[in-house]
Amino acid sequence: MIPFNKPYLTGKEAHYLYQAVLSGKISGDGIFTKKCHSFFEERYGFQKSLLTTSCTDALEMAAILVNIQPGDEVIAPSYTFVSTVNAFVLRGAKIVFVDCLPDHPNMDASQIEALITEKTKVIIPVHYAGIACDMAGIMELAAKYGLFVVEDAAQAIDSYFNGKPLGSIGHLAGFSFHETKNIISGEGGMLAINDASMSERAEIIREKGTNRSQFFRGEVDKYSWVDIGSSFLPSDIIAAFLFAQLEHLEDIQGRRKAIWNLYEKELRSLSDYGVQLPYFPEYAVNNAHMFYLVCNSIDERTSLIQLLRDNGILSVFHYLSLHKSTFYSEKHDGRDLPETDRYADCLVRLPLFYELETEQILKITDVILGFYHNRFSA
Repeated sequence: MIPFNKPYLTGKEAHYLYQAVLSGKISGDGIFTKKCHSFFEERYGFQKSLLTTSCTDALEMAAILVNIQPGDEVIAPSYTFVSTVNAFVLRGAKIVFVDCLPDHPNMDASQIEALITEKTKVIIPVHYAGIACDMAGIMELAAKYGLFVVEDAAQAIDSYFNGKPLGSIGHLAGFSFHETKNIISGEGGMLAINDASMSERAEIIREKGTNRSQFFRGEVDKYSWVDIGSSFLPSDIIAAFLFAQLEHLEDIQGRRKAIWNLYEKELRSLSDYGVQLPYFPEYAVNNAHMFYLVCNSIDERTSLIQLLRDNGILSVFHYLSLHKSTFYSEKHDGRDLPETDRYADCLVRLPLFYELETEQILKITDVILGFYHNRFSA
């Protein structure tokens, strides 16, 4: 079986884990956590970076930092992982869903302004497949109406909008280092803070609502409970694993892009069968997080996934429409989101990981091409 994903090891992970243990400090904010923070701040220009135990935790921190209160409204896509919105629902927010673009699963920024009310507080652009949302339009709306922008950059490491790193544009951003992402630590995430006024409070929230970080820097003579928060910081062992990955970012990205480009070369003819391939607006770049196809129907996708499985290839679909979910359907305002539903029904993701071999890629593409040739020539 060709798996959908296989975690890649650079060879330094175990060495750095050993170093972390020998340092005598394997709880949070050890030497490797600091190395990771410096990497992100220097490479991508984030005002402050804070590792977390997951992107979910980073988004929950963001919801606290922007002071979400019961009844506040948050505009977000319905085609996303539940953590994107659950982080804000936990604080009492109402989610106002926006539909996707016809040519890409990202949120349609042209629909946002009509959804803004006096209760709107936050816009959450989700950079699906690492491809940038229209951040110029979104930030313009945020400035016009006095809103916060929290980027869900879970899939968007090393990706850019008009040359500016994703995660550095909104007030806050959450990243994921789950084993399915380009750069991994098994589980793990990061909050990027681009509004300096939030930095001190972010440290407090991350440390259970205490000023413990200031205490260890000698800025206060004792630490105490000063705000709400939780235990969001990861062990330095997780950071050690992550740093080994970050040191090989260029190599990992180069290999993933080569795989992505081969998929695109072999499968571009599928557009003749009405299949939608990944699209990049002129302001976006490809960080090779994902290669996906959008089939013509849910039945077509089901048949394709089954044929791939019959040939020893694991492909998967992605999100279900959150506005139709068991939990939120009755809370949704009733608007149809047809593009969201289309992606939920028709999108399929193909295997993409560092050690995927050329022969395996060609096997996958041959099966897919044969499927469509047979289907449309019958």
